[in-house]
Amino acid sequence: MIFDVQKIREILPHRYPLLLVDRVTTITPNTNIEGYKNITINEDVFNGHFPIQPIYPGVYIIEGMAQTGGVLAFVSMFGEEAYNNGDKIVYFMSIDKAKFRNPVIPGDKLVYKLEVLKQKGGIWVLQGYAYVDNKLVAEAELKAMVVDNAEKKAQK
Repeated sequence: MIFDVQKIREILPHRYPLLLVDRVTTITPNTNIEGYKNITINEDVFNGHFPIQPIYPGVYIIEGMAQTGGVLAFVSMFGEEAYNNGDKIVYFMSIDKAKFRNPVIPGDKLVYKLEVLKQKGGIWVLQGYAYVDNKLVAEAELKAMVVDNAEKKAQK
């Protein structure tokens, strides 16, 4: 199962410049997911981080992992044809054991690999890894929950 950016946009509420996953290449509901983001010099973040020696921020790497994990959670909970019309939203609960091993720079293909450590109801605990050229650049344990979007609920 491969999801292109259009399908990812149907599932996640994120939009440019904070949609940080371009494609999902592998997904096994309730188990694991793999996706990637192509890092280009055109990313807005490089205007300030850092103009002379651009380095993709670690917080963006973690957010990209989380977004990829969000796709896994939605597909696992709502099926292969998951579509989020804004009724649900994913919130971070914790980020633990984050480690950054190598910088990510323009031209890199940042691959996210996440596996489910625990899941109960709408709460997900995922182990996330980020790679460039099969070399580990970052890792973290992420905990998030899928909840009703209160704003959307109030509009109904």
